[in-house]
Amino acid sequence: MLVYLDTDEPKKYHQMEMVFFDMQGEPIPFFIQSIKIKSANQLIVKFEDVEADNSFQYVNVSLLLPLTMLPVLEGNKFYYHEVKGYTIVDEEYGILGVCEDVLVYPHQSIFQIKHPKGEILVPIVDEFILNVDKIHKTINIKTPPGLVDLYLNA
Repeated sequence: MLVYLDTDEPKKYHQMEMVFFDMQGEPIPFFIQSIKIKSANQLIVKFEDVEADNSFQYVNVSLLLPLTMLPVLEGNKFYYHEVKGYTIVDEEYGILGVCEDVLVYPHQSIFQIKHPKGEILVPIVDEFILNVDKIHKTINIKTPPGLVDLYLNA
């Protein structure tokens, strides 16, 4: 099967032994028999107990890694799943609220923030992120002029 790696460092995953297939919202473990590198972000993977004639059922299925296999990210880098519940603090407006989710779109991921006046959406852009404090679960940002006003003054 052809596996696409959505990561900044695909080489870290060339030695995987096991992944989970997201089958209708349930993580099902699949063990890897062999891996061949096709390109920088693509692997050809042979899974144990998956034959070519029944592999069609896995087309467009997401593969998940056990959280213990994820490399530790340092500095202002983070995994989207880990920032849910973090407090988002803007340099100008102060506390905007809590990150309810990260919305992932093809060209842009977005913090979905729960504010007392409603939802605030902020693009996840390195230039906007000033600091990620994983101990206190806060993300300090500097939004572009007018962005927060669109939500607070609506």
